[in-house]
Amino acid sequence: MPSSSGSEKNAAPPLPEPLRVPVADSHTHLDMQSGTVDAALAKAASVGVTTLVQVGCDVKGSRWAAETAARYDAVHATVALHPNEAPRIVHGDPDGWSRQGARVPGGQPALDEALAEIDRLAGLPQVKGVGETGLDYFRTGPEGKAAQELSFRAHIEIAKRHGKALVIHDRDAHADVLRVLKEEGAPERTVFHCYSGDAEMAELCARAGYFMSFAGTVTFKNAQNLRDALTVAPLELVLVETDAPFLTPAPYRGRPNAPYLIPVTVRAMAAVRGIDEDALATALSANTARAFGY
Repeated sequence: MPSSSGSEKNAAPPLPEPLRVPVADSHTHLDMQSGTVDAALAKAASVGVTTLVQVGCDVKGSRWAAETAARYDAVHATVALHPNEAPRIVHGDPDGWSRQGARVPGGQPALDEALAEIDRLAGLPQVKGVGETGLDYFRTGPEGKAAQELSFRAHIEIAKRHGKALVIHDRDAHADVLRVLKEEGAPERTVFHCYSGDAEMAELCARAGYFMSFAGTVTFKNAQNLRDALTVAPLELVLVETDAPFLTPAPYRGRPNAPYLIPVTVRAMAAVRGIDEDALATALSANTARAFGY
């Protein structure tokens, strides 16, 4: 068999077998994917992924999410400043997640202004959640922790005031994320996006009623902790997502991810839980609608 060329390795994975029971991709970034929204929706729908939650990571992306959700019935929006965005705004650094295109003045006034726009967007009917927000100690060092936590607390307040779901980004920060949620009082509907904890943390989340959304990472060979967590998570609190274009499930890891690959992860999750694919899809669909209130 000839070896794969670099272009083949970077090519979009093939369409999986369609799901018999439609599901939702609870977390995707269409604005970071190639192709049009129409094409992405059509490709996803062809394999039974009929609803997408488009997630904002900064002011510009959150506006785009809200505008896109207003145009497409199959798309719902969430809006937020990504945890790594808050320190960059405070320090006037436009790199990374920020797509503003120019250096901003920085400081607390700039963060307050950005949060005010997220607050405005959160009041729109097509916006079903506030996120992704939370804490990320992987990409942001100790000097950014204060800005991250300040922003996280503000997003929690916004979500509660508007009655929207809270979508959490938690990377290498489990204890502090759970602490802040307890101190502030979590919104009625809280979703741990790309759940990355272990079984013990899943039990803590379950007791608090937090939804746990599993991404393609659950298929990775080195992610037994995620499979253990999925095993103990109550079925009624489990969601599925792509986080596309990131975290493409095995056997396509490293290639571009997109909502149409949700069936790959759903089937892997069903195998981990030892339940029928249709039964899991039915639960995932109902859970996502309940989590985001659509």
